[in-house]
Amino acid sequence: MEVIGDLPRELFLEILLRLPAESLMRCKYVCKYWHSLITNPKFIQLHLNYNYNNNVCVLLKRCLVTCLGQKENLLSLVCGNGFSFENLDVDLSLYRKEPCLQLLGHCDGIICLSNYRDYILLCNPATRESMVLPESCLPCYPWIRNLISQTTGLGFGYDAKSHCFKVVRIVSYWEELRGSNLPHFSRAEVYSMGTDSWKEINVTVPAHVRYSPCFETYFNGAFHWYAMDDNGNEVILSFNMGNEEFQVIPMPSFISMHDHSICRSLLVWNDCIALVIYPERGIEKSFEIFVMKEYGVKESWTNVLTIGPLTRVERPLVFRKNDEILMEGSHGQMMSYNLRNKEVKDLPIYGVPKSFSTLVYVNSLVSVKGGNQMLDQRDNTGESDEW
Repeated sequence: MEVIGDLPRELFLEILLRLPAESLMRCKYVCKYWHSLITNPKFIQLHLNYNYNNNVCVLLKRCLVTCLGQKENLLSLVCGNGFSFENLDVDLSLYRKEPCLQLLGHCDGIICLSNYRDYILLCNPATRESMVLPESCLPCYPWIRNLISQTTGLGFGYDAKSHCFKVVRIVSYWEELRGSNLPHFSRAEVYSMGTDSWKEINVTVPAHVRYSPCFETYFNGAFHWYAMDDNGNEVILSFNMGNEEFQVIPMPSFISMHDHSICRSLLVWNDCIALVIYPERGIEKSFEIFVMKEYGVKESWTNVLTIGPLTRVERPLVFRKNDEILMEGSHGQMMSYNLRNKEVKDLPIYGVPKSFSTLVYVNSLVSVKGGNQMLDQRDNTGESDEW
């Protein structure tokens, strides 16, 4: 049995696997052996698997007001049963200067951020590694007069077929004098971490992405947006990262839509997508939860639960556990609601009202400049498990 210092190698590895990525980033400079071990793709995958099984947290992005009256982004982690939280020191110029920076998605410790105009950023908060994506490949159509283009949809996810992280962007084009709420047409492109480039995909975007609070969700290998089809029906638009195709998922037919006083949020709960319906305004709010028990099947929507009425609650954010949901309070405070005992707790986390966005997150060593590709290539070579 190989011994490292006074410890068997297996025990030494078990200890390292329990350390956060921030600590491992320092440990790899202890000696050449530790560096080789911690940067090994097999160890990175084992560390990621351990955290998925034991250390799932909530990543929170919010805005704070500085002493100079300026808004500034802040990333925090909410972990453990006692709601411990820590602020993350992420040194990104875009992150600091863009108060409207959107948190788009998370995969394997990598998050995607964008200002929805000209910057899309991939970042691993634990390793503090980041990368700004190259410029779009979509045409501007300068020969069409009065045509306005706008990024209407962005999503981040993982393609399990090609073992590659991807970003999808939907760009919609309006004719300035047309006077329609719907775009003239839309096009889509996909960024692949494997090639570090964009490519336009030759598919029809079957619905038009619209804003709805806390709706954009990555689930089941696909990214989801709130959207409107050409007939004015409210739908869920999804994009599959594997086959790079769009799908329209119908909303429940037995709830009242086309009501602008009602908000819709999409969350993941018990390994299903869950649609939360609630009033936009009101001293008291009730939150109806509809679960799609069979993914993509309209008839499987089921009204499973109503939360409330609750006071001082603005909107749902994320299911932290199967029996607990984090919510944003009316005055910019995070709250939790326990589904079993119906208890509401105020958490000591504050921010500018309606600036909160959340993701389920795991700490990892995965690189934004290569992802899991080295590991997947290694695993496919048939090499020995000894490393």
